[in-house]
Amino acid sequence: MSQTTMPLLSLTTFLPLVGALFLMVSRGQTEAETARNARYVALFTSLFVFLLSLLILANFDGSSAEFQLVEYQPWLASVGIGYKMGVDGISVWFVLLSTLLTPICILASWNAIQTRVREYMIAFLVLETMMVGMFCALDMLLFYIFFEGVLLPMFLIIGVWGGARRIYAAFKFFLYTLLGSILMLVALIAMYYFAGGTTDIPTLMATQFPEDMQKLIWLAFFASFAVKVPMWPVHTWLPDAHVEAPTAGSVILAGVLLKMGGYGFLRFSIPMMPLASADFAWIVFALSCVAVVYTSLVALVQEDMKKLIAYSSIAHMGFVTAAIFSVNETAIAGSIIQMLSHGLVSGALFLCVGVVYDRLHTREIARYGGLASNMPRYALVFMLFTMASVGLPGTSGFVGEFLILYGAFEHNTWVAAFLATGMILGAAYMLYLYRRVIFGELTKDDVKAMMDMSPREIAIFAPLIILTIWMGVYPSTFIDPIEASVINLVQNYDAAIAAARDSASALAGNQ
Repeated sequence: MSQTTMPLLSLTTFLPLVGALFLMVSRGQTEAETARNARYVALFTSLFVFLLSLLILANFDGSSAEFQLVEYQPWLASVGIGYKMGVDGISVWFVLLSTLLTPICILASWNAIQTRVREYMIAFLVLETMMVGMFCALDMLLFYIFFEGVLLPMFLIIGVWGGARRIYAAFKFFLYTLLGSILMLVALIAMYYFAGGTTDIPTLMATQFPEDMQKLIWLAFFASFAVKVPMWPVHTWLPDAHVEAPTAGSVILAGVLLKMGGYGFLRFSIPMMPLASADFAWIVFALSCVAVVYTSLVALVQEDMKKLIAYSSIAHMGFVTAAIFSVNETAIAGSIIQMLSHGLVSGALFLCVGVVYDRLHTREIARYGGLASNMPRYALVFMLFTMASVGLPGTSGFVGEFLILYGAFEHNTWVAAFLATGMILGAAYMLYLYRRVIFGELTKDDVKAMMDMSPREIAIFAPLIILTIWMGVYPSTFIDPIEASVINLVQNYDAAIAAARDSASALAGNQ
């Protein structure tokens, strides 16, 4: 493991909390001044955190599968629990995704949020700390604290600044995600005792748990991660949360929070419970295929723009879960690239909805039409992310979906066939949305009066556009840093499966 004298990971994780604490103790002379100060403090704090995260990438060695930039401090030393942070190829891009989307969300909220602005910005900065900390944690208890800590600020963002049914959506989101995580805590305690009193993640990854114990732990973790993804049939909280959340809440929910489940499968289920992962892979494949086809069909009949994109997110994450449990290098790399791409593209699509919602205050698809005439810049941006969502070559969506289909085909032809069906349906519902909003005659007076994108809105989309095209045209920039960690993950998984088969064969021979 590489060490560093500068605690880059801790600085990146906890600097947003410093900004949040500053906002808690500072006030302007008027409410308007307080709101203005809160916006600028949150924006500059999040931008500085993003620059720090770029230093993490600059100091990261993509040729090594080891955890890097490792930081350790005794915490609950008497019971073998410490404060330990580190990143590898699987987690490093998710840290950058979190730090990139946070300032974008703050900019997107600049005019949209007019009440309790200071508290809103505090919630977003606390949320950033929890997200970054979760991807950096190398101690299971620390991971669990960050993993659950995400719920509170997101609960407030939906419940305080959301739509008409925000309380219902916030409680549904909170209860669904919390209930699954309680089982994970029980499994964590069982692993702690079996591993000799440690919650160190690298140590647990090297521990060989008995197969029966693996199955119980796998199911407990699955209950937590499946809700976070979310997988069918525990997905029903997501459309409600997206519809009621403010635009920035939807962006961070789709862009980062859904990735927590996929990251959990890659970090814990596959490496720590390889035998159980192999035994239960059919469950994941079945649920993923149902999710891809069913939620795509549901998306086709939606009349609410946000709800359509929410269902599309469930379908895209179905690709990811199927790829993860195919457990080959191509599919795993594809799943990570697809999560990164989805974080950028789905976040941008929710921002596209936010642009027109801020002007007309409705998300009903039928209320729009003909926006190409009076909002050409918006139509162009919306088209780019629509094409990326359906996997057009030259965009990030194509790279992830191609690698996933190739890897899934290598593992199971039928799974690949179902995923390909989802791509066809994805093109259908996204083009249906784009045609009804952008094309047609401009007949409604209030739609005619809508102004094209402002410089602030263009600045919000610019980094997302650049990264979406960059990932599509030159994907090796993103694949190379993850390759060593992915190869190491797959090799260890294959070795564990082979050892179990050899042991079973030897036992059968002795009998």
